[in-house]
Amino acid sequence: MPSTVKALIIGYGSPIRGDDAIGPLAADRLAELDLPGVEVQARHILTAELVEDLVRAERAIFLDADADATPGEVRCQEIGPDPTGLSTMAHFHDPRELLAWCQTLYGRAPQAWLITAGGADFGYASYRLTPIAEAALQIMVEAAIDRAGAEVSLTSGGR
Repeated sequence: MPSTVKALIIGYGSPIRGDDAIGPLAADRLAELDLPGVEVQARHILTAELVEDLVRAERAIFLDADADATPGEVRCQEIGPDPTGLSTMAHFHDPRELLAWCQTLYGRAPQAWLITAGGADFGYASYRLTPIAEAALQIMVEAAIDRAGAEVSLTSGGR
């Protein structure tokens, strides 16, 4: 197995569906901080190929929009492997399902969290968030840094 990382942060969502882009945009912001021991990925969707990356991580943090939450509300929940999480098996997977694959295939899964933010508009808008989602983005970033166990000064750009 390749070397481990302290934390893997995966922001996912559609970059062309307004506030659904909050996951990848939060990941981009976190990547700019160059956090030691933290690998960051921005994805359109979660795919089975992520299992190999997840199993190398001590912690995994998933960042996503939530169309059912109050706009601007940020939620953080610890999640674990769930083999009953059904997907299409073709194009996208639930984070809990990917963790279950880690457990089944490699005998371990990282400690994991799902951090979501309620969006206000999911219409077509390329990488543009509503003001309320933009405000939630910074809260997501801070929650991800906390869960990753990273040390950073947000005012210095992480360097």
